[in-house]
Amino acid sequence: MLARAFSFVALFIFLCALPAFAQTKLLRFPDIYGDRVVFTYASDLWTASASGGTAVRLTAHPGMEVFAKFSPDGKWIAFTGQYDGDEQVYVVPAGGGEPKQLTFYPAKGPFAPRWGYDNQVMGWTNDGRSIVFRSQRDSWTLPVSRLYKVAVTGGAAEPLPMPEAGSGDFSPDGAKMVYSPRTRDFRSEKRYGGGQANTLYIYDLATNDAKKISEGARPWRDAMWLGDKIYFNSDMDGKFNLYSYDVATGKRAAVTSFKDWEVRWPSSDKQSRIVYERAGELEIFDTQAGKSTKLSISVPDDGVYKRPRTVNALQVFENVALAPKGERVLFGARGDIFSAPVEKGATRNLTHSSNAHDKYPRWSPDGAQVAFVSDRSGEEEVWVAAQDGLTPPKQLTTTMRKMLYAPEWSPDGKKIAFSDKDGGLFILTPGQSAPAQIDDAANGQIRDYEWSPKGNYLAYSRAGANNFSQVVIYDVANGVQRVVTDPLFNSYNPVFDPSGEYLYYLSDREFAPQISGIEFNYATNRSTQIYAMALHKDSKNPFPFESDEVAVTAPAPDEKPSPTPEKPVDEKQPQPSASVTPKPTPAADTAKKNVPSAKPEVFDLDAGITRRVTKVPVPADNYAGLSAKTGHLLYFVGAPFYYGRQSDRPTSLRIFSFRDRRETTLLEGVNTYSLSADGSKLIAGQGPNFTVMDAVPNGAASRKSVSTAGLTMEINPVEEWNQIFGEVWRRYRDWFYVPNMHGYDWEKLRDQYKTWLPYVAHRSDLNYVISEMISELTVQHAYIEGGDFNLPPRARVALPGARFEIDKTANRYKISKIFDGENEEDAYRAPLREVGVNAQVGDYVLQINGEDVTADRDIYQYLRNKADAPVILTVNSTPSLTGARQVSYRPLTDESNLIYLEWITNNRNRVSEMTNGRVGYIHIPDMGATGLREFIKWYYPQIDKEGLVVDVRANGGGNVSRMLIERLSRKILGVNFARTNDAGSTYPDGAFYGPMAAILNENSASDGDIFPFMFRQSGLGPLIGKRSWGGVVGISGRGPLIDGGNVSVPESGLANLKGEWVIEGYGVDPDIEIDNDPRSVLAGKDPQLERAVEEVMKKLNANPSKLPSRPPAPKKTP
Repeated sequence: MLARAFSFVALFIFLCALPAFAQTKLLRFPDIYGDRVVFTYASDLWTASASGGTAVRLTAHPGMEVFAKFSPDGKWIAFTGQYDGDEQVYVVPAGGGEPKQLTFYPAKGPFAPRWGYDNQVMGWTNDGRSIVFRSQRDSWTLPVSRLYKVAVTGGAAEPLPMPEAGSGDFSPDGAKMVYSPRTRDFRSEKRYGGGQANTLYIYDLATNDAKKISEGARPWRDAMWLGDKIYFNSDMDGKFNLYSYDVATGKRAAVTSFKDWEVRWPSSDKQSRIVYERAGELEIFDTQAGKSTKLSISVPDDGVYKRPRTVNALQVFENVALAPKGERVLFGARGDIFSAPVEKGATRNLTHSSNAHDKYPRWSPDGAQVAFVSDRSGEEEVWVAAQDGLTPPKQLTTTMRKMLYAPEWSPDGKKIAFSDKDGGLFILTPGQSAPAQIDDAANGQIRDYEWSPKGNYLAYSRAGANNFSQVVIYDVANGVQRVVTDPLFNSYNPVFDPSGEYLYYLSDREFAPQISGIEFNYATNRSTQIYAMALHKDSKNPFPFESDEVAVTAPAPDEKPSPTPEKPVDEKQPQPSASVTPKPTPAADTAKKNVPSAKPEVFDLDAGITRRVTKVPVPADNYAGLSAKTGHLLYFVGAPFYYGRQSDRPTSLRIFSFRDRRETTLLEGVNTYSLSADGSKLIAGQGPNFTVMDAVPNGAASRKSVSTAGLTMEINPVEEWNQIFGEVWRRYRDWFYVPNMHGYDWEKLRDQYKTWLPYVAHRSDLNYVISEMISELTVQHAYIEGGDFNLPPRARVALPGARFEIDKTANRYKISKIFDGENEEDAYRAPLREVGVNAQVGDYVLQINGEDVTADRDIYQYLRNKADAPVILTVNSTPSLTGARQVSYRPLTDESNLIYLEWITNNRNRVSEMTNGRVGYIHIPDMGATGLREFIKWYYPQIDKEGLVVDVRANGGGNVSRMLIERLSRKILGVNFARTNDAGSTYPDGAFYGPMAAILNENSASDGDIFPFMFRQSGLGPLIGKRSWGGVVGISGRGPLIDGGNVSVPESGLANLKGEWVIEGYGVDPDIEIDNDPRSVLAGKDPQLERAVEEVMKKLNANPSKLPSRPPAPKKTP
C-alpha cells in the first residue's frame, strides 16, 4: 500500500512537471471536414479536432506533404507529397495509413518558394471520384499552369477544359467552376496591384463561357463556392481578409476585417465553414453565424529538424586564407572560422557559432590572431580570435551597423583596414574606441585595399561617376589621398611589390574588338593588362632592355693580361652600356620569401607618378585576383564570357616570373586562392578540393592536398534560424533601394514576425516567416529560397516527347501526338523524331522495356527512373502484339522546350499565313541567355520581312532588353548595292525597315516589363495584350546565408527621364487591351496575336515599307 501511494505521488509530480497545453503556430495549408481539420506542420500532415486540442500525425517523411484536402465523404485525404522524390498527388485514409501515389508525370522543380509546388492538390470533384490538381506538365513557363483531375483509383490524368488555371472550385451542382487563370499565391508581396494579380472567373463547363467576377487592381484568390455565394481572399482593403460574392446579384461584401494578422490559405468544407491560417494559428469562419473561432491546437512534434546535428561545413564555403608562413589554412564556412593543418594536426573551430555568421578570416602577421567579421553582437562588426581557439573571440568595433568586408592587417599588426557596403573605408587600431574612416566611395564599395610593405600606405580602387575605377594611395601618417591612375580607364586591384618599389594593378585598356559573326558589330574580350607603377622617382625600370653579352672577368693581380686580339674591334658594333642589362644566366626559381626594403618607406606621390608606369610583358587577357611576391606576380586568367554556355577554357591560376619574364600556368579550374604573407606558399581551391604548393613557377611539383575532413561542426538549427532571420532583416535594411523602406516601420515588422521564430520546426517554415516579413514592403523581387533541408532524390522519368490517349475498349495507350522538335539543336531534340525511330501517331504502346502496358496505370509510371538509358517501346497500329515492332529512343527528362517550340512555330506560321509571308514573328521567352539566343536565331533571318511582331508574353525577365531595344531601334541611313546582289543591304546592318508591334501579357515580368516600356518609349510600335507584371527593382547577389540559403534584396529601381519611378507595382499598360479568353483559345485562336498582326498590316497597307530601289547606273563620261 505504501509502495502504491509512493507511485501515485511520483506520477502526480511527473504530470505536474509536464508543460501545460501550448498553442503551436505555423500551422499551414489547412482543410476541414466535419469535426476534423488537417494541416501541414514541420513538413508533415497532422489532423486535429475542429474544436482544437492535441494533433495526431498523419504522415512522416523527409519530403514535404502539403495541400491536404478531405474527400467529400471525409474518408480520404488527398495531398501533394514528395514520397517518390518529386511533387506528386497522393491519397491516404483520413484516419491514417499508407499513402497511394496517383500521378507520375515528372513534376517541374523543385521550385523556389515563390513558385510554390507543381501538382498542387486543389480539391475533389463533387462526386468524390477524382482529385483536382494544378500542374505545369503542358506548360513551357512557370507562371502558366492548368487544372487536371485524376481518379482516386489511379490511371491517367485528364485536363479540365480551362486552357489556363491556377486554382478553382466547383459549384454545388458541378456544372460550373470559379477559377483563377493564374496563381501567384506564394509570391512574397502584399498589396500587389500589377497585371498579374489573381482574377476570378465563373466558367461554364458545358458552354466554355467564362464570366469575370473580380474587379479592381488587387488580387481575388482562394475562391470557395458555398451555396449561392463565392468566398475569396483579398487584400483590396490593405490586409488579406475574407469576402463574399453573391452569384445571383454580383454584390461583394467583406466578411472579416482583421487589421493586424491576415487571412492565409482559406479552405472550405463545401457546406458553411472556412478554415484558414491567421497569425500562424488556425481559425474557422462560420458563414451562417458570420463569426470566426480560433482553434487552440498543440502539435506533439518530435522536433527532429531542430535537433543539433553534425554537418560538413565546406558545403557552404565562403573564404580561405593561408597562414603567414603557410603552415595552416583558415576556412570561412557555414558561418564559422576553422583553422586546418596543411599536413599534420587537428582542425580547430575558432568560433563555434551557430548563432552568428563569421566570415572573411585573416591571419595577423605573426600568426597569433585571426581577424574576421561577425554578427554575433546583432550587427556585423570586426572581431579577433586567438589562432589556437582556446579563448573566446574579442569584439573590436561596436558601431558599424551595416554589412562589412574583409579585415586586412597592417604588416606590423597594429592596424586593420576594412570597408562597408556604403563605400566607407576604415582603419582600425585595436584598443581605440572607433575606427577612422579614410574614404567614402560615392559609387559602390571599396573591396580591394592592400597595405604597403611597411604599413605606411594603403592602396585601393574607387569607382567614379563614369563607373570606372581609379587606384588611390592613402598616406596613413598625414591622411592624404592620391589618385594615381587616369579616370578615363578602369583600373583596380592594386598590390604592392614586397620591396616597396612598385605598385602593380590591373587596367582595362587594350581593346582588340571581336566582330560578331551575324552582324558587323563588336564585343570586347581579353582587355585587361597588368601594369607596374614606380613609387619612387629614381626607381629603375622593372623590365629593362635585355641583351646577351659576354661576361668579362677582370684578371687577378698576378695574372698576365690577355694578348691583344689579332683582329681589331669593329667600332661600328654596338657595345654594352649602362642602359643595357645583360641577360642573366637562367637559374632555378625558388620560393624566395618576401623581404621588405631596409630603407624608409616614403613614396613619391607627385604629379609625375601617373607617368611612371610600365606594362608587365604579358598579353592582355581576362585578369583578376592579382597578388605580388618577391620576383613574381600571381593572378587568375579567366575565360571569355558566353551567355548561356560554358566558356572555351577554364579559369587558370598563373604566375609570372620577373627573372625570365615568363608566365606559367599553375592550376586549371581554380575558383579561389590565397598567398601566404611571406610569399613562399599558396593555397588554391578547385571546387571542394584545396591544394597547397610553393608559390613558384614549378610549384606544382610540391603540391599537397589539404584534408578538409575535419571541417565538420555541430550545428544548432534553432540558433541558425534565428541568425538567418536577423541577417535577412539587416540585408533589407542595408540594401533596399530606398532607405525609407516604402514608408514601413521596418523594426516594427521585424518584431512582429520575430514572434513566430519559436515555432519554426523546419527550414521551410523559416522561409515562410521571412517571406511574410519581406512581403510587407510591397515590392517585387523580394525572394527567399534554399537552405539546409534535404529533399528526396527526384525520379528521372524517360519522357518520349509525345502525348497519349486511352483506347477504352482495348484498355491500351495510343500515341496521340509527337512533338516535331528541331533535332538540329540539342535543346529542341524530339526523341521520337530522331532518325531511325519508327514511331507514329496512332500507334499503340504495348510494352515498355518488355513490360506489358495497360491503361490501368498511368503510362508515366512505367517510365519512371528509366531516363538514364535508351527505352524500348513495343508499338503496333493495332492493340495486338502480333506484327508489333520495337523502337528505341533516347529519353528526355523535361519536355518544356518541345512544348515551347511547338507554340512559337505555330505562331510564326500563323502570322505568315495571315500576311502572305509579309510579316515576321519573334517570341522572346526571357531576357537572359535563352531569350537572347532566340532573338538572334529568329530576328536576322526575318530581317527582309515588311513588318514584324515581337512577342514578349510570359517573358521571365533577365537583363538584355537594352540590347534588343538597341537593335530594333536602329535607323536605316542608307542602302548598299553590289552588282551581284539583287537586294541591297542596309546601313547600318541588322536594321529592320518596317512597322512593328509588341505583344505583352500579365506574365511579362521584370526585364520583360522593361522591354515593352522601352519599346513604346522608342516609338517602335503599339503594345497589344494585357498589363504586365510590374516588377523592375533589380536584385544582386550578396553572398549566401550561413546554411546555403539565398535572399534577394530589391536594390535598384527604374526611373523615367522625368525623374519618376516607373512600372514597379503596376506594370506596363498596353496601347490596345486584348484578352485571350478561354473560348477563343479552346477554338485554336490567339486574339492578341491576331490583333498585333492587324495593327502591323494597317500600317503596311497605309505606307508600304520597302527599301529604295537600286539607283540608275551613273554615267561619268564627259
